[in-house]
Amino acid sequence: MKLELGYIYINDIKFSDLSKVENGTLYVNKEEIEAMILEDENVKSVKVEIAKPGESIRITPVKDVIEPRVKVEGPGGIFPGIISKVETVGMGKTNVLKGSAVVTTGKIVGFQEGIIDMAGVGAEYTPFSKLNNLVLACEPVDGIEAHEHEKSVRMAGLKTSTYLGKLAKDIKPDEVETFETLSIVDSIKKYPELPKVAYVQMLQSQGLLHDTYVYGVDAKRTLSTLINPTELMDGAIISGNCVSACDKNTTYHHLNNPVVHDLFEKHGKEINFVGIIITNENVYLADKERSSNWTAKLAEQIGLDGVIISQEGFGNPDTDLIMNCKKIEEKGIKTVIITDEYAGRDGASQSLADADEKADAVVTGGNANELIELKPMDKIIGDIMPVNTIAGGFDGSLKEDGSIVVELQAITGATNELGFNKLTAKEY
Repeated sequence: MKLELGYIYINDIKFSDLSKVENGTLYVNKEEIEAMILEDENVKSVKVEIAKPGESIRITPVKDVIEPRVKVEGPGGIFPGIISKVETVGMGKTNVLKGSAVVTTGKIVGFQEGIIDMAGVGAEYTPFSKLNNLVLACEPVDGIEAHEHEKSVRMAGLKTSTYLGKLAKDIKPDEVETFETLSIVDSIKKYPELPKVAYVQMLQSQGLLHDTYVYGVDAKRTLSTLINPTELMDGAIISGNCVSACDKNTTYHHLNNPVVHDLFEKHGKEINFVGIIITNENVYLADKERSSNWTAKLAEQIGLDGVIISQEGFGNPDTDLIMNCKKIEEKGIKTVIITDEYAGRDGASQSLADADEKADAVVTGGNANELIELKPMDKIIGDIMPVNTIAGGFDGSLKEDGSIVVELQAITGATNELGFNKLTAKEY
């Protein structure tokens, strides 16, 4: 499978009577966006706002972040099974409005939602502060169930991203990047001397607003399976969850998965990147055993030498992470796990809820319990009051002057377990 991503770089975003992309600026007709979102009978009202890098703006509670893309050539369309028909994607040409995003917010859906600051110290902890964001503040009709509320906000973001993406369909990209994978058999024949490496991506699927969708199917209803890396780049996997903001994989993360990009960079040089195994993170022990068994079996069947495993979330999914690692290692396949830590505000507590001696190669996204103070912002998009109750916040987090004291857990993308974050380590 071969996919060309055409990047159209967006340096600014403005409201206009006509939606278009011109000279690096994304012009948006907000009335058209509002009308499209209000077609959903479960949305009572919506405010369309703009948030640019460096502006004194706080967005909260954040539900999802989505990068606008459009299929230019090839089978299927963006977000198959949800926005487009169910066709296998990841081939042909796709244009990307690079440097822009759609952010969804409004009345809180679940307590595990986050904060994006566009300026100040908080902006240094989230990659989304560097984007030109179109923000949708959606208010649901009264009495709506939480899962229907989540669906309406999710669909508002996906529809708006698709609307913006289509503006770039006939634009010549500023840069083109090509990603190509052969069949497993052909790849092994081509690079017989290189170690065969795959990526095991764990998908949040604990239910109760902890959902991820694969071609429109809730991941908790699936078994571990193989997927082509380029399928992610066309939106085959999207976020539908309200898990802790710091380590939640937004739809933007799935579209731009840095593990996939880094493995492609090493492919044919240091390793043979043969593909992705996706697996879920269900709640019950039997489901965990089943999924981790299948993951280890697939890794063995395709003859892997090494595996990188990324987690999403913490606590309960720590067990899935360690099961996957242990069982794959027992097949004689080397593993590296990517996680983050909940080690207490002083960093002295056990980092994960589960552990095993075979998990001896670990990449961490940081300690989500670390406290941070966010200075007041001039403008709030969404609703500031939930910061006292979202995961990472506490009674008294919101101060009278508008400043906030929270754990990193509350900042969207701060300790992301794909490595899509800003934290690093220093040796003293």
